[in-house]
Amino acid sequence: MFGMDSFEFNKIAGAVLGTLLFIMATGLLAEAIFAPPAQVVAGYALPAGEPEKGGSAAAPAAQSEPLPVLLAKADAKKGEGLIKPCTACHSFEKGGPNKVGPNLYGVVDRPIASHEGFNYSAAIKEHGAKGEKWTFENLDHFIAGPKAYIPGTAMGYAGLKEADRRADVLAYLRTLSDNPAPLPTP
Repeated sequence: MFGMDSFEFNKIAGAVLGTLLFIMATGLLAEAIFAPPAQVVAGYALPAGEPEKGGSAAAPAAQSEPLPVLLAKADAKKGEGLIKPCTACHSFEKGGPNKVGPNLYGVVDRPIASHEGFNYSAAIKEHGAKGEKWTFENLDHFIAGPKAYIPGTAMGYAGLKEADRRADVLAYLRTLSDNPAPLPTP
């Protein structure tokens, strides 16, 4: 018919398929050589919230009751459960190591940016240089929205918006001390 036997057809088909295989292998090799390495980050990926528009950058999320009232009825046991995601970056035991963030044992009423051996961001150091402390109120604002309260902080946490849950966390943080700070009076 066409003057081509099956052996010659097999050679042509093999050459076409071999060429296609070579092109595919070259593409995979080029992709492996020139592709950027995948970024591996240990820990939990925390959502980074956008600072709220309007109002003061230091304004906390709206509270229905004053902080001293919320702290008076706060549950430290619930707060302990709420800090589980925080353990990815912070340790909470006495003498515990610094991680991505500083150890938080004794943080209530501790001077800001003062934990030994931790390199704080410039924004946090600025507050520490002013002699500010981690009071219940400052911690409440910071936990509500770290980047809104202290712009420039390296803490990549969106914040805990519910005031009663923040009070539970603060009540738990208060227990992490040899001499717990007194609760503010309502």
